[in-house]
Amino acid sequence: MANTYSQIYVHLIFVVSGRQSFISYQWKEDLYKYIAGIIHNKNQKLIIVNGIANHIHLLVNTKPDCCISDLIRDIKSNTTKFINENNWAMGKFKWQSGSGVFSVSQSQLDIVANYIIKQEEHHKTRLFKDEFIEFLEAYKIEYNEKYLFDEE
Repeated sequence: MANTYSQIYVHLIFVVSGRQSFISYQWKEDLYKYIAGIIHNKNQKLIIVNGIANHIHLLVNTKPDCCISDLIRDIKSNTTKFINENNWAMGKFKWQSGSGVFSVSQSQLDIVANYIIKQEEHHKTRLFKDEFIEFLEAYKIEYNEKYLFDEE
């Protein structure tokens, strides 16, 4: 076969360390553009990014040669540096260690993208912690709640 054809979609969730509300509405669009650039430079495709003050969701179309953990590491380390260099956070910004990584089928893309678009609305009535645990349970991922979140 001359070329490789694939559809690999992942839903990524990153949490601000201690679930601090450090991502400001004033600069989040600049952050999202920066993330888009990182993903583009890694030869992957960002479908959508959105979130609220203490976490973000990304829907990414990856290629078969993409190492998801390397992509996450690069996004988190570069955005941490970017945010801190711009003095955007009240205090020193950092992401919580770890992340959520969930596969998404082609048939669910619109549903997941719509979910990500409506983060602000969604979190008016739901805590992040509850949301994340619901994802883990829906995907049948074993977890110990004691190790889920940094509680700084």
